[in-house]
Amino acid sequence: MERIFLATPHMSEENYEQEFIQQAFDTNWIAPLGENVDNFEKEVTELVGVKHACALASGTAAIHLALKAVGVTKDDIVFVQSLTFSATVNPIVYEEAIPVFIDSEPGQWNMDPEQLRQAFRKYQPKAVIAVHLYGLSAKIDEIKAICEEYQVPLIEDAAESLGTLYKDKWTGAYGDYGIFSFNGNKIITTSGGGMLVSDNKEGIDKVRFWATQAREKAPYYQHEEIGYNYRLSNILAGIGRGQLKVLDDRIEKKRQIFDRYMEGLKDIEDISFIKESEHERSNYWLSAILLDSDKVTPKQIRETLEENNIESRPVWKPMHLQPVFIEYKVFGGQVSEDLFNRGLCLPSDTKMTVEEQDRVIDIIKSLWS
Repeated sequence: MERIFLATPHMSEENYEQEFIQQAFDTNWIAPLGENVDNFEKEVTELVGVKHACALASGTAAIHLALKAVGVTKDDIVFVQSLTFSATVNPIVYEEAIPVFIDSEPGQWNMDPEQLRQAFRKYQPKAVIAVHLYGLSAKIDEIKAICEEYQVPLIEDAAESLGTLYKDKWTGAYGDYGIFSFNGNKIITTSGGGMLVSDNKEGIDKVRFWATQAREKAPYYQHEEIGYNYRLSNILAGIGRGQLKVLDDRIEKKRQIFDRYMEGLKDIEDISFIKESEHERSNYWLSAILLDSDKVTPKQIRETLEENNIESRPVWKPMHLQPVFIEYKVFGGQVSEDLFNRGLCLPSDTKMTVEEQDRVIDIIKSLWS
């Protein structure tokens, strides 16, 4: 049977992306920068409600330059969510800084404000990175208030939550800096790419400078700082502009997928979901389940789905359990470990048909038959 994927690129049926790409070809602007890049940044800022943006080669690059923009250097401490993808943490180590991991809140995927406060009582970090995992918002207003209390900048990793609203404000717009990812598996894609957003014009201007090899204004190539080749190409930005036009449709489809899983699996008491809060409109980037069963494990479900040519994935393994980060301090840890042990991400591809999703549901239910 045709494979059902976890999440794959989904180009618009109206071919919006090709129109912007063709425009770049017609003007012979096949370069790292250009009209598509400029307009992609402008369109994202207008959508999200921030003042400035810099389109970059990846979400990882955006986190890296956000850390530099807030002044993180060697031996600085950065508080960061443990339950996340390694790309959230790797840039901290790029700068030879020290990650300190914060556990998830009980019953939630994301950073526990109380554990964050406990960490502040012991350490003075240079920055905090909070993540909105699987499209569900962290309690970002509480986290922001704690950061402001201690006068520490907040970076939002909104790689998975483009389109998620928390208290009528876009995730990614709460922090001093917010990052988005447009990787191939995200809710919209540029194939590979990311963006850093902020109301801080000086900071974004500096990021743009670093991202273009830190080239000084001179008739020759003059470099006084280390730079990076991090800017997004004009072609990929064209894809992004086309994808923005269908973002609302993709969010609605993701939400329908989540709702259908909830309805289809509601009779299995061993399965539960972490849902959006009453203050939130989640993009539900991936639909994830939690198991509380002596009979069926996430591994059994994953292997059974794979036998039927269906892709699923374990929940992110916490960073404090990763061999590469094992030496670093963690506050808490038990909640994220439990979520990892009991969680599974189900296929959430926006091209998936209702019949295909019902197939996934029926296979899972059969394990309890």
